[in-house]
Amino acid sequence: MKTLLSGIKPTGRPHLGNYLGMLKPCLDLSANPDFKSFLFIADYHALNFIQDKSLMKELIFEVALSYLALGLDPNKTMFYRQSDIPEIFELSLILDCVCPKGFMNRAHAYKAIVDKNIAEGREADDGVNMGLFNYPVLMAADILMFNVDCVPVGKDQVQHIEYTRDLAIKFNNIFGKTFKVPEPYLKDEVATLPGLDGRKMSKSYGNTIPLFETDNRIKKIINSIKTDCKGASEPKETEGNLIYMIYKELATEPQTQQFAEKFANGISYGEAKAELYQKFIEFFGPCREKYEELKQHPDDVFDILKEGANKVRPIAQEGIQIIRSKIGINR
Repeated sequence: MKTLLSGIKPTGRPHLGNYLGMLKPCLDLSANPDFKSFLFIADYHALNFIQDKSLMKELIFEVALSYLALGLDPNKTMFYRQSDIPEIFELSLILDCVCPKGFMNRAHAYKAIVDKNIAEGREADDGVNMGLFNYPVLMAADILMFNVDCVPVGKDQVQHIEYTRDLAIKFNNIFGKTFKVPEPYLKDEVATLPGLDGRKMSKSYGNTIPLFETDNRIKKIINSIKTDCKGASEPKETEGNLIYMIYKELATEPQTQQFAEKFANGISYGEAKAELYQKFIEFFGPCREKYEELKQHPDDVFDILKEGANKVRPIAQEGIQIIRSKIGINR
């Protein structure tokens, strides 16, 4: 059995784009019996952006609540908060001491901010804190602490795993074989949906479809999807049509085929949006009910995270003792 690890930053409330692009693939992998799965809420990673105490706690709760409502089984997956495993942060400091600064200068996220600052006439490091700069090292510690075999990533995130691999190899060369060198687990192509206004679906654009809003709010949001000016009875294209694209991700193949035929025969956009709304409620109905039930018991949700940490921390405690011994710091 291989060990797999994935993390999610609590920096926003989950929406449909998050579900299709990240939440569903992680849930599918965590349910795969071929893997021993670690799934953590990366709250210290989020501290680079979320520096409001109440908001941080709210978003941690929201992420945990969403995963549990969508079907995560904490009996089959190690589900925990990063901050509950202090050994990770000790390892991060140790890795800092073998990580060249020039190595960090080439990190994609850091370079993107620097390039944007320069293009807009600001100082290169404007808005960059050390947590952001050291982000790849802390990520490496998240992974290497548990001798992970593979980490699920999209193609645009492979550099993160390359950094982890390089740091593991560098440490092993200096102090002797210690860390397993992980592999990226490239996810199959996942659905990517544009937002309600045609741009990338993003909370910052205000163009998302949230998973856990009221029925009336969901209906209002779906009715706001932009469409072309074709008349009610005119045939309509499914290619590039957001109503159809979303429906396809939530429906069976026969249902999708029937919906496509209605487009070809001239369904009105009002009717199409009504059908999409019904499909959304049908698809997420059981999850939304569980979400509302769990929401009434926040202590139970945080207790699940604590129980996960209680399973994970002994592994980290044993691991850090081995690492301390390797570098000559014994207790």
